Amino acid sequence: MFIAAGLSVLLGACATSKSVDKKIAESQAQSNQKIESVASQVETLQQKQQQTDVRLDQLSQSAQEALKRAQEAGVLAKGKVVFEQTFSEDRVKFKLAKYDLDQNAKSALDEFATKVLALNEQYFIEIQGHTDDTGGEQYNEELGQRRADAVRRYLSREHKLPLNRMSTISYGDTLPVESNKTKAGRAANRRVVLVVLE
Repeated sequence: MFIAAGLSVLLGACATSKSVDKKIAESQAQSNQKIESVASQVETLQQKQQQTDVRLDQLSQSAQEALKRAQEAGVLAKGKVVFEQTFSEDRVKFKLAKYDLDQNAKSALDEFATKVLALNEQYFIEIQGHTDDTGGEQYNEELGQRRADAVRRYLSREHKLPLNRMSTISYGDTLPVESNKTKAGRAANRRVVLVVLE
């Protein structure tokens, strides 16, 4: 009788011990899953950070300068470049010594304005005018400014982008993207770059 009772208590203890072991194992498995999940999230965040760092490194010199100017002027809340778009001969065709916008240029700027208006955040646009090296330094400086001003006027009049959210600057012929020794290179250098900041 005593033996049976003792055996019963022993078996009950074994069963309880197995139950506890099972619960511990389940709890440990859940903890491991949570740790793996957190590790995965950390890894994802690190990858995103690296991608952001790479994007900052890949920004053109003029985009980095635009960001710096905007931060110094206090016009940005977050201080980041949303996107940068270059309009050169392929879309915004500035002929030699010209700054007027043709129909292709207007279509390209219409697409640009649609992208900007779709932003949910406050934005600021720096419009940068560039020229080839035909002509003197002062002439190119003024021509680059006229090109940037023409784009700003169009975006304001046709798409109601606020003038106080757009600034212009001329780089003249100081930041060529191609050699000015060829006709194609000079055409590529006659461009406007729009940097959208938030």
